[in-house]
Amino acid sequence: MITFFVCFFAGMGAGLGTGFAGMSAAAVITPMLVTFLKIPAYEAVGIALASDVLASAVSAYTYHKNKNLDIRNGMVMMITVLLFTMVGSWVSSMVPNTTMGNFSMVMTLLLGVKFIIKPVMTTKESMEAVDAKKRVRQSILCGIIIGFICGFIGAGGGMMMLLILTSVLSYELKTAVGTSVFIMTFTALTGSLSHFAIGGKPDYLVLALCILFTLIWARIAARFANKASAITLNRATGVVLVTLGIVILGFNFFT
Repeated sequence: MITFFVCFFAGMGAGLGTGFAGMSAAAVITPMLVTFLKIPAYEAVGIALASDVLASAVSAYTYHKNKNLDIRNGMVMMITVLLFTMVGSWVSSMVPNTTMGNFSMVMTLLLGVKFIIKPVMTTKESMEAVDAKKRVRQSILCGIIIGFICGFIGAGGGMMMLLILTSVLSYELKTAVGTSVFIMTFTALTGSLSHFAIGGKPDYLVLALCILFTLIWARIAARFANKASAITLNRATGVVLVTLGIVILGFNFFT
């Protein structure tokens, strides 16, 4: 029963974060599995990334169905992110170990506050007015930055993408989240396969429960997000991110 409830709440938090904000499930599921079920951190990350694959894919489909997904530039950024994640990981292995475990959680909290205080009100018309070639160049540059940081620090991919898509590339919020979960589908798949290949078989019960609950809540959140107005979505996204940030930081502080 403990396993069931931990996986339920971990999946709920991860699913809401994914569906509303394109947040990586690893930021929520990993600390909960490590703290409450005593699962090794490396295995927990693999389970979290595997949970992210279907949840992100279903969320991306929902956003695409509602025409809130930029596939062309998303593909460009995804390839760049994957390449430079490996570069960042390689550089990280060559420098002294630095404790940056709370980076993703603090970033989640601050980004949530940002959406509440200063909502993203960019329209699709102004977003689409940007020159296509300029957008591709921006996607490559931002993909390099996101990939390197994620590989070097090992966290914060979904939040970095959402922040850059809305603040730097001036994406409308729904399109930013849709594009972010589209990219996260492939980065999570790559990450989970590599974790299981290196770390061995995961706990199949925990894996199945986390995948199921994350998928259900991501679907619910994505459907709500695509029907909500811009201001409502900003506030809902902000509240979800602030809540998750506080809860996860609390786990880390008290354990």
